[in-house]
Amino acid sequence: MNNTNQPTIKKGLTVFAVAAAITLSFSANVGAIEKLEKDSLKLGFIKLTDMAPLAVAYEKGYFEEEGLSVQLEAQANWKVLLDRVINGELDGAHMLATLPFGTAIGYGTKADLVSAFTMTLNGDAITVSNDVWAQMKPQIPMKDGKPVHPIKADALKPVLEKYKSAGKPFNMAMTFPVGTHNMKLRYWLAAGGIKPGYYAPPEDTSGQIDAEAMLSVTPPPQMPATMDSGTIVGYCVGEPWNQQAVFKGIGVPVISDYELMKNSPEKIFGVTKEFADKNPNTHKAIIKALIRASLWLDAENNKNRNEGVEMLSQKQYVGADYDVIANSMNGTFEYEKGDKRNLPDFNVFSRYNGSYPYYSDAVWSLTQMRRWGQINEQKPDAWYLETAKKVYRPDVFMAAAKALIAEGKAKASDFPADSESGIKAPSGDYIDGIVFDATKPNAYLDKFAIGLKGKQKVVGGKVVN
Repeated sequence: MNNTNQPTIKKGLTVFAVAAAITLSFSANVGAIEKLEKDSLKLGFIKLTDMAPLAVAYEKGYFEEEGLSVQLEAQANWKVLLDRVINGELDGAHMLATLPFGTAIGYGTKADLVSAFTMTLNGDAITVSNDVWAQMKPQIPMKDGKPVHPIKADALKPVLEKYKSAGKPFNMAMTFPVGTHNMKLRYWLAAGGIKPGYYAPPEDTSGQIDAEAMLSVTPPPQMPATMDSGTIVGYCVGEPWNQQAVFKGIGVPVISDYELMKNSPEKIFGVTKEFADKNPNTHKAIIKALIRASLWLDAENNKNRNEGVEMLSQKQYVGADYDVIANSMNGTFEYEKGDKRNLPDFNVFSRYNGSYPYYSDAVWSLTQMRRWGQINEQKPDAWYLETAKKVYRPDVFMAAAKALIAEGKAKASDFPADSESGIKAPSGDYIDGIVFDATKPNAYLDKFAIGLKGKQKVVGGKVVN
Protein backbone atom coordinates (compact mmCIF):
# COMPACT_ATOMS: atom_id res chain seq x y z
CA MET A 1 0.00 0.00 0.00
CA ASN A 2 1.54 3.28 -1.05
CA ASN A 3 -0.69 5.65 0.97
CA THR A 4 -0.27 8.28 -1.71
CA ASN A 5 -3.01 10.37 -0.13
CA GLN A 6 -1.22 10.65 3.17
CA PRO A 7 0.53 13.95 3.98
CA THR A 8 4.25 13.82 3.38
CA ILE A 9 6.79 16.24 4.78
CA LYS A 10 10.24 16.30 3.22
CA LYS A 11 12.96 18.45 4.72
CA GLY A 12 15.59 20.00 2.51
CA LEU A 13 13.65 19.53 -0.73
CA THR A 14 10.38 21.42 -0.30
CA VAL A 15 10.54 23.39 2.93
CA PHE A 16 13.69 25.41 2.50
CA ALA A 17 13.61 27.44 -0.67
CA VAL A 18 16.90 29.21 -0.15
CA ALA A 19 19.52 27.08 -1.88
CA ALA A 20 22.41 28.82 -0.15
CA ALA A 21 21.00 27.90 3.25
CA ILE A 22 20.66 24.28 2.19
CA THR A 23 24.22 24.25 0.88
CA LEU A 24 25.53 25.65 4.14
CA SER A 25 23.54 23.13 6.15
CA PHE A 26 24.84 20.18 4.19
CA SER A 27 28.41 21.39 3.80
CA ALA A 28 28.70 21.61 7.56
CA ASN A 29 27.89 17.91 7.71
CA VAL A 30 29.98 16.52 4.89
CA GLY A 31 31.81 14.20 7.29
CA ALA A 32 28.56 12.81 8.62
CA ILE A 33 27.10 12.35 5.13
CA GLU A 34 30.18 10.45 3.91
CA LYS A 35 29.84 7.97 6.76
CA LEU A 36 26.14 7.28 6.33
CA GLU A 37 25.05 4.10 4.57
CA LYS A 38 21.76 5.72 3.63
CA ASP A 39 21.03 9.44 3.84
CA SER A 40 17.53 9.71 2.33
CA LEU A 41 14.84 8.28 4.59
CA LYS A 42 11.07 7.96 4.84
CA LEU A 43 9.77 7.69 8.40
CA GLY A 44 6.16 6.97 9.39
CA PHE A 45 3.95 8.11 12.24
CA ILE A 46 0.37 8.07 13.50
CA LYS A 47 -1.38 11.37 14.25
CA LEU A 48 -0.79 11.45 17.98
CA THR A 49 0.85 14.03 20.25
CA ASP A 50 3.62 11.61 21.15
CA MET A 51 5.02 11.63 17.61
CA ALA A 52 6.47 15.01 18.70
CA PRO A 53 10.17 14.00 18.69
CA LEU A 54 9.94 13.25 14.97
CA ALA A 55 8.28 16.59 14.21
CA VAL A 56 10.77 18.50 16.35
CA ALA A 57 13.81 16.71 14.88
CA TYR A 58 12.51 17.65 11.46
CA GLU A 59 11.41 21.23 12.14
CA LYS A 60 14.48 22.18 14.22
CA GLY A 61 16.86 20.78 11.60
CA TYR A 62 18.33 18.04 13.78
CA PHE A 63 17.95 15.41 11.06
CA GLU A 64 19.70 17.67 8.58
CA GLU A 65 22.56 18.31 10.98
CA GLU A 66 23.12 14.56 11.00
CA GLY A 67 23.28 14.60 7.19
CA LEU A 68 19.85 13.04 6.77
CA SER A 69 17.21 14.04 4.22
CA VAL A 70 14.00 12.89 5.87
CA GLN A 71 10.39 12.53 4.75
CA LEU A 72 7.79 12.20 7.48
CA GLU A 73 4.60 10.50 6.41
CA ALA A 74 1.34 10.03 8.35
CA GLN A 75 -0.06 6.50 8.24
CA ALA A 76 -3.70 5.38 8.29
CA ASN A 77 -3.39 3.00 11.26
CA TRP A 78 -0.88 0.86 13.16
CA LYS A 79 -1.33 -2.18 10.90
CA VAL A 80 -0.53 -0.16 7.77
CA LEU A 81 2.45 1.43 9.51
CA LEU A 82 3.79 -1.93 10.66
CA ASP A 83 3.41 -3.56 7.26
CA ARG A 84 5.18 -0.69 5.52
CA VAL A 85 8.14 -0.82 7.91
CA ILE A 86 8.44 -4.57 7.44
CA ASN A 87 8.29 -4.41 3.63
CA GLY A 88 10.77 -1.54 3.46
CA GLU A 89 8.42 1.20 2.20
CA LEU A 90 9.22 3.01 5.44
CA ASP A 91 12.76 3.04 6.86
CA GLY A 92 11.46 3.36 10.41
CA ALA A 93 8.53 4.68 12.40
CA HIS A 94 6.88 5.93 15.56
CA MET A 95 5.51 2.72 17.13
CA LEU A 96 3.53 1.48 20.10
CA ALA A 97 6.06 0.40 22.72
CA THR A 98 4.63 -3.13 22.81
CA LEU A 99 4.33 -3.56 19.04
CA PRO A 100 7.84 -4.99 18.33
CA PHE A 101 7.23 -7.68 20.94
CA GLY A 102 4.08 -8.75 19.15
CA THR A 103 6.11 -9.33 16.00
CA ALA A 104 8.89 -11.00 18.03
CA ILE A 105 6.46 -13.64 19.32
CA GLY A 106 4.75 -13.87 15.93
CA TYR A 107 1.36 -12.64 17.06
CA GLY A 108 -0.44 -11.67 13.85
CA THR A 109 2.78 -10.77 12.02
CA LYS A 110 6.20 -12.34 12.50
CA ALA A 111 9.11 -9.95 12.00
CA ASP A 112 12.36 -8.87 13.61
CA LEU A 113 12.08 -5.26 14.74
CA VAL A 114 14.50 -3.39 16.97
CA SER A 115 14.32 -0.18 18.95
CA ALA A 116 17.09 2.00 20.34
CA PHE A 117 14.88 4.86 21.47
CA THR A 118 11.80 5.39 23.62
CA MET A 119 9.87 8.33 22.19
CA THR A 120 7.68 9.06 25.20
CA LEU A 121 6.53 7.99 28.63
CA ASN A 122 2.84 8.29 29.57
CA GLY A 123 0.57 10.33 27.27
CA ASP A 124 -2.57 8.15 27.27
CA ALA A 125 -5.93 8.22 29.01
CA ILE A 126 -9.10 6.17 29.26
CA THR A 127 -12.25 8.04 28.22
CA VAL A 128 -15.90 7.06 28.65
CA SER A 129 -19.10 8.48 27.15
CA ASN A 130 -21.15 11.07 29.04
CA ASP A 131 -23.83 8.47 29.74
CA VAL A 132 -21.37 5.96 31.22
CA TRP A 133 -19.72 8.74 33.23
CA ALA A 134 -23.07 9.78 34.70
CA GLN A 135 -23.63 6.17 35.82
CA MET A 136 -20.10 5.85 37.24
CA LYS A 137 -20.17 9.06 39.22
CA PRO A 138 -22.32 7.88 42.19
CA GLN A 139 -19.63 5.28 42.99
CA ILE A 140 -16.74 7.80 42.92
CA PRO A 141 -15.59 9.59 46.12
CA MET A 142 -15.82 13.38 45.94
CA LYS A 143 -13.77 16.15 47.53
CA ASP A 144 -14.57 19.86 47.22
CA GLY A 145 -17.19 18.99 44.65
CA LYS A 146 -14.77 17.14 42.37
CA PRO A 147 -14.06 13.43 41.85
CA VAL A 148 -11.12 12.01 43.76
CA HIS A 149 -8.42 10.69 41.43
CA PRO A 150 -7.23 8.18 40.44
CA ILE A 151 -10.59 6.72 39.47
CA LYS A 152 -10.61 2.93 39.61
CA ALA A 153 -12.58 0.62 37.35
CA ASP A 154 -14.52 -0.57 40.41
CA ALA A 155 -16.80 2.41 39.73
CA LEU A 156 -17.58 0.92 36.33
CA LYS A 157 -18.81 -2.47 37.62
CA PRO A 158 -22.41 -1.41 38.36
CA VAL A 159 -22.62 0.09 34.86
CA LEU A 160 -21.55 -3.21 33.30
CA GLU A 161 -24.17 -5.03 35.37
CA LYS A 162 -26.87 -2.74 33.93
CA TYR A 163 -25.66 -3.45 30.39
CA LYS A 164 -25.58 -7.18 31.09
CA SER A 165 -29.12 -7.14 32.57
CA ALA A 166 -30.33 -5.31 29.47
CA GLY A 167 -28.61 -7.83 27.20
CA LYS A 168 -26.35 -5.15 25.74
CA PRO A 169 -22.58 -5.60 25.09
CA PHE A 170 -20.26 -3.12 26.80
CA ASN A 171 -18.03 -2.14 23.88
CA MET A 172 -14.73 -0.30 24.35
CA ALA A 173 -11.93 0.47 21.91
CA MET A 174 -8.16 0.34 21.84
CA THR A 175 -5.81 0.90 18.91
CA PHE A 176 -4.06 -2.44 18.21
CA PRO A 177 -4.13 -5.95 19.72
CA VAL A 178 -0.43 -5.92 20.68
CA GLY A 179 -0.51 -2.21 21.51
CA THR A 180 0.04 -0.28 24.71
CA HIS A 181 -3.54 1.04 24.76
CA ASN A 182 -4.88 -2.50 24.80
CA MET A 183 -2.57 -3.49 27.66
CA LYS A 184 -3.35 -0.36 29.70
CA LEU A 185 -7.11 -0.60 29.24
CA ARG A 186 -7.00 -4.28 30.21
CA TYR A 187 -4.86 -3.49 33.25
CA TRP A 188 -7.30 -0.83 34.49
CA LEU A 189 -10.36 -3.02 33.95
CA ALA A 190 -8.81 -6.09 35.60
CA ALA A 191 -7.58 -4.04 38.58
CA GLY A 192 -11.24 -3.16 39.13
CA GLY A 193 -12.36 -6.78 38.94
CA ILE A 194 -13.64 -6.59 35.34
CA LYS A 195 -12.61 -9.32 32.89
CA PRO A 196 -11.32 -7.85 29.59
CA GLY A 197 -11.17 -11.24 27.84
CA TYR A 198 -8.52 -13.65 26.56
CA TYR A 199 -6.84 -14.46 23.26
CA ALA A 200 -6.19 -17.97 21.99
CA PRO A 201 -4.05 -17.59 18.86
CA PRO A 202 -4.15 -18.62 16.11
CA GLU A 203 -7.75 -19.90 16.42
CA ASP A 204 -9.20 -16.91 18.29
CA THR A 205 -7.71 -13.43 17.98
CA SER A 206 -10.78 -11.51 19.15
CA GLY A 207 -9.46 -11.10 22.68
CA GLN A 208 -13.05 -11.46 23.92
CA ILE A 209 -13.03 -14.98 25.37
CA ASP A 210 -14.76 -14.86 28.79
CA ALA A 211 -14.94 -11.05 28.55
CA GLU A 212 -17.20 -8.72 30.52
CA ALA A 213 -16.02 -5.67 28.58
CA MET A 214 -15.66 -6.18 24.82
CA LEU A 215 -12.50 -4.58 23.43
CA SER A 216 -11.94 -4.00 19.72
CA VAL A 217 -9.72 -1.92 17.44
CA THR A 218 -10.43 1.65 16.31
CA PRO A 219 -7.80 3.98 14.74
CA PRO A 220 -6.87 6.83 17.14
CA PRO A 221 -8.31 9.86 15.26
CA GLN A 222 -11.64 8.05 14.77
CA MET A 223 -12.25 7.27 18.43
CA PRO A 224 -14.22 10.39 19.48
CA ALA A 225 -16.59 10.12 16.48
CA THR A 226 -17.00 6.36 16.98
CA MET A 227 -17.98 6.92 20.62
CA ASP A 228 -20.27 9.81 19.69
CA SER A 229 -22.09 7.49 17.27
CA GLY A 230 -22.75 4.99 20.08
CA THR A 231 -20.70 2.17 18.55
CA ILE A 232 -18.39 2.20 21.59
CA VAL A 233 -18.90 3.59 25.11
CA GLY A 234 -15.25 4.23 25.94
CA TYR A 235 -11.67 3.90 24.77
CA CYS A 236 -8.00 4.07 25.62
CA VAL A 237 -5.83 6.19 23.34
CA GLY A 238 -3.07 8.77 23.27
CA GLU A 239 -3.56 12.49 23.01
CA PRO A 240 -5.11 14.60 21.66
CA TRP A 241 -8.07 12.24 21.23
CA ASN A 242 -9.09 12.19 24.91
CA GLN A 243 -9.03 15.96 25.21
CA GLN A 244 -10.91 16.12 21.91
CA ALA A 245 -13.81 14.30 23.61
CA VAL A 246 -13.81 16.94 26.36
CA PHE A 247 -13.75 19.85 23.89
CA LYS A 248 -16.57 18.29 21.86
CA GLY A 249 -18.57 17.60 25.01
CA ILE A 250 -19.07 13.92 24.18
CA GLY A 251 -17.05 12.15 26.89
CA VAL A 252 -14.92 12.28 30.03
CA PRO A 253 -11.35 10.99 30.48
CA VAL A 254 -11.53 9.12 33.78
CA ILE A 255 -7.86 8.26 34.29
CA SER A 256 -4.52 9.08 32.69
CA ASP A 257 -1.93 6.38 32.24
CA TYR A 258 0.39 8.36 34.53
CA GLU A 259 -2.10 7.63 37.34
CA LEU A 260 -2.54 4.06 36.14
CA MET A 261 1.15 3.11 35.90
CA LYS A 262 3.60 5.93 36.52
CA ASN A 263 6.13 6.67 33.75
CA SER A 264 5.45 3.68 31.55
CA PRO A 265 6.86 3.69 28.00
CA GLU A 266 4.21 4.55 25.44
CA LYS A 267 5.92 4.91 22.05
CA ILE A 268 9.27 3.83 20.65
CA PHE A 269 11.10 4.46 17.40
CA GLY A 270 11.41 1.17 15.54
CA VAL A 271 13.25 -0.17 12.50
CA THR A 272 13.72 -3.67 11.13
CA LYS A 273 16.72 -5.62 12.36
CA GLU A 274 17.83 -5.78 8.73
CA PHE A 275 17.83 -1.98 8.47
CA ALA A 276 19.76 -1.64 11.74
CA ASP A 277 22.34 -4.24 10.68
CA LYS A 278 22.86 -2.77 7.20
CA ASN A 279 22.83 0.89 8.28
CA PRO A 280 24.43 1.20 11.73
CA ASN A 281 25.72 4.75 11.18
CA THR A 282 22.42 5.92 9.73
CA HIS A 283 20.54 4.30 12.61
CA LYS A 284 22.76 6.07 15.13
CA ALA A 285 22.31 9.39 13.30
CA ILE A 286 18.51 9.05 13.53
CA ILE A 287 18.73 8.32 17.25
CA LYS A 288 21.03 11.32 17.78
CA ALA A 289 18.48 13.62 16.15
CA LEU A 290 15.61 12.14 18.17
CA ILE A 291 17.52 12.45 21.44
CA ARG A 292 18.11 16.13 20.75
CA ALA A 293 14.43 16.59 19.98
CA SER A 294 13.37 14.92 23.22
CA LEU A 295 15.82 17.00 25.26
CA TRP A 296 14.41 20.13 23.60
CA LEU A 297 10.83 19.11 24.42
CA ASP A 298 11.57 18.65 28.14
CA ALA A 299 14.13 21.46 28.53
CA GLU A 300 13.83 23.90 31.45
CA ASN A 301 10.41 22.92 32.77
CA ASN A 302 8.88 22.49 29.33
CA LYS A 303 9.68 26.01 28.17
CA ASN A 304 9.56 24.88 24.52
CA ARG A 305 6.22 23.10 24.69
CA ASN A 306 4.16 25.97 23.20
CA GLU A 307 6.39 25.96 20.14
CA GLY A 308 6.08 22.18 20.01
CA VAL A 309 2.29 22.42 20.17
CA GLU A 310 2.33 24.87 17.26
CA MET A 311 4.28 22.32 15.22
CA LEU A 312 1.94 19.46 16.11
CA SER A 313 -1.22 21.43 15.33
CA GLN A 314 -0.19 21.64 11.67
CA LYS A 315 -2.32 19.34 9.49
CA GLN A 316 0.68 17.32 8.27
CA TYR A 317 1.40 16.21 11.85
CA VAL A 318 -1.50 15.81 14.31
CA GLY A 319 -3.80 18.43 12.84
CA ALA A 320 -5.90 19.04 15.97
CA ASP A 321 -6.59 22.52 17.32
CA TYR A 322 -3.75 24.18 19.21
CA ASP A 323 -5.84 24.44 22.40
CA VAL A 324 -6.75 20.75 22.33
CA ILE A 325 -3.10 19.66 22.06
CA ALA A 326 -1.89 22.27 24.57
CA ASN A 327 -4.41 21.03 27.15
CA SER A 328 -2.20 18.03 27.92
CA MET A 329 1.21 18.99 26.48
CA ASN A 330 1.62 21.98 28.79
CA GLY A 331 1.50 20.12 32.06
CA THR A 332 -2.25 20.07 32.66
CA PHE A 333 -5.04 17.64 31.87
CA GLU A 334 -8.79 18.24 31.72
CA TYR A 335 -11.08 15.48 32.92
CA GLU A 336 -14.75 16.38 33.29
CA LYS A 337 -15.44 19.65 31.45
CA GLY A 338 -13.94 22.45 33.56
CA ASP A 339 -12.05 20.04 35.84
CA LYS A 340 -8.53 20.94 34.72
CA ARG A 341 -5.71 19.68 36.94
CA ASN A 342 -1.95 19.94 37.00
CA LEU A 343 -0.30 16.85 35.53
CA PRO A 344 3.24 18.00 34.70
CA ASP A 345 4.44 14.53 33.69
CA PHE A 346 1.50 13.60 31.49
CA ASN A 347 3.94 13.77 28.55
CA VAL A 348 7.56 12.89 29.34
CA PHE A 349 10.11 12.78 26.53
CA SER A 350 13.57 12.81 28.12
CA ARG A 351 13.11 13.29 31.88
CA TYR A 352 13.85 10.34 34.15
CA ASN A 353 16.04 8.87 31.37
CA GLY A 354 12.77 8.42 29.51
CA SER A 355 14.39 7.92 26.11
CA TYR A 356 16.54 4.99 27.21
CA PRO A 357 15.22 1.54 26.12
CA TYR A 358 15.00 -0.38 29.40
CA TYR A 359 14.88 -4.15 29.17
CA SER A 360 12.58 -4.20 32.19
CA ASP A 361 9.96 -2.21 30.30
CA ALA A 362 10.10 -4.82 27.56
CA VAL A 363 9.68 -7.62 30.10
CA TRP A 364 6.56 -5.92 31.49
CA SER A 365 5.05 -5.74 27.99
CA LEU A 366 5.69 -9.44 27.49
CA THR A 367 4.11 -10.34 30.85
CA GLN A 368 0.90 -8.63 29.76
CA MET A 369 0.88 -10.52 26.47
CA ARG A 370 1.22 -13.71 28.47
CA ARG A 371 -1.44 -12.57 30.96
CA TRP A 372 -4.08 -12.23 28.24
CA GLY A 373 -3.19 -15.27 26.15
CA GLN A 374 -1.34 -13.69 23.23
CA ILE A 375 1.47 -15.85 24.56
CA ASN A 376 -0.62 -18.93 25.28
CA GLU A 377 1.98 -21.11 26.97
CA GLN A 378 4.12 -20.63 30.05
CA LYS A 379 7.64 -19.35 29.38
CA PRO A 380 10.63 -19.58 31.73
CA ASP A 381 11.78 -16.35 33.39
CA ALA A 382 14.93 -16.27 31.27
CA TRP A 383 12.88 -16.19 28.05
CA TYR A 384 11.46 -12.77 28.90
CA LEU A 385 14.85 -11.09 29.18
CA GLU A 386 16.20 -12.95 26.15
CA THR A 387 13.27 -11.69 24.06
CA ALA A 388 13.70 -8.16 25.40
CA LYS A 389 17.35 -8.16 24.32
CA LYS A 390 16.43 -9.22 20.78
CA VAL A 391 14.38 -6.03 20.39
CA TYR A 392 15.82 -3.29 22.59
CA ARG A 393 19.20 -1.80 21.66
CA PRO A 394 20.52 0.34 24.53
CA ASP A 395 24.00 -0.01 23.00
CA VAL A 396 22.91 2.06 19.99
CA PHE A 397 21.23 4.61 22.27
CA MET A 398 24.37 5.04 24.39
CA ALA A 399 26.61 5.30 21.30
CA ALA A 400 24.39 8.13 20.04
CA ALA A 401 24.37 9.77 23.47
CA LYS A 402 28.16 9.68 23.76
CA ALA A 403 28.51 11.20 20.29
CA LEU A 404 26.22 14.07 21.31
CA ILE A 405 28.21 14.63 24.50
CA ALA A 406 31.47 14.72 22.52
CA GLU A 407 29.93 17.27 20.14
CA GLY A 408 28.76 19.46 23.02
CA LYS A 409 25.08 18.95 22.14
CA ALA A 410 24.18 17.11 25.34
CA LYS A 411 25.54 16.53 28.85
CA ALA A 412 26.54 13.26 30.48
CA SER A 413 23.91 13.96 33.15
CA ASP A 414 21.22 13.73 30.46
CA PHE A 415 21.75 9.97 30.22
CA PRO A 416 22.10 6.84 32.35
CA ALA A 417 25.55 5.85 33.61
CA ASP A 418 27.69 3.43 31.59
CA SER A 419 26.98 0.84 34.28
CA GLU A 420 23.22 0.88 33.57
CA SER A 421 21.92 -2.72 33.46
CA GLY A 422 18.66 -1.89 31.72
CA ILE A 423 16.68 -3.40 34.59
CA LYS A 424 14.80 -0.93 36.78
CA ALA A 425 14.35 -1.61 40.49
CA PRO A 426 11.10 -3.36 41.49
CA SER A 427 8.20 -0.90 41.62
CA GLY A 428 4.61 -0.82 42.83
CA ASP A 429 3.70 2.36 40.93
CA TYR A 430 0.55 0.75 39.53
CA ILE A 431 -3.09 1.45 40.36
CA ASP A 432 -3.44 -1.93 42.08
CA GLY A 433 -0.15 -1.57 43.99
CA ILE A 434 1.16 -4.91 42.67
CA VAL A 435 4.96 -4.80 42.60
CA PHE A 436 6.65 -5.59 39.29
CA ASP A 437 10.08 -7.21 39.47
CA ALA A 438 11.48 -7.72 35.96
CA THR A 439 13.76 -10.51 37.16
CA LYS A 440 10.75 -12.60 38.27
CA PRO A 441 8.09 -12.33 35.54
CA ASN A 442 6.29 -15.58 36.39
CA ALA A 443 6.05 -14.69 40.08
CA TYR A 444 4.66 -11.31 38.99
CA LEU A 445 1.95 -12.95 36.88
CA ASP A 446 0.99 -15.16 39.83
CA LYS A 447 -0.03 -12.05 41.80
CA PHE A 448 -2.96 -11.14 39.55
CA ALA A 449 -6.48 -12.32 40.38
CA ILE A 450 -7.46 -12.03 36.70
CA GLY A 451 -5.14 -13.34 33.98
CA LEU A 452 -3.21 -16.45 32.96
CA LYS A 453 -0.56 -17.72 35.33
CA GLY A 454 1.63 -20.78 35.75
CA LYS A 455 0.83 -23.44 33.16
CA GLN A 456 -2.62 -22.08 32.37
CA LYS A 457 -3.63 -21.65 28.73
CA VAL A 458 -6.78 -20.94 26.76
CA VAL A 459 -8.18 -23.99 24.99
CA GLY A 460 -11.60 -24.28 23.37
CA GLY A 461 -12.70 -20.92 24.69
CA LYS A 462 -11.81 -21.77 28.30
CA VAL A 463 -8.88 -21.29 30.66
CA VAL A 464 -7.39 -24.68 31.53
CA ASN A 465 -4.57 -25.66 33.86
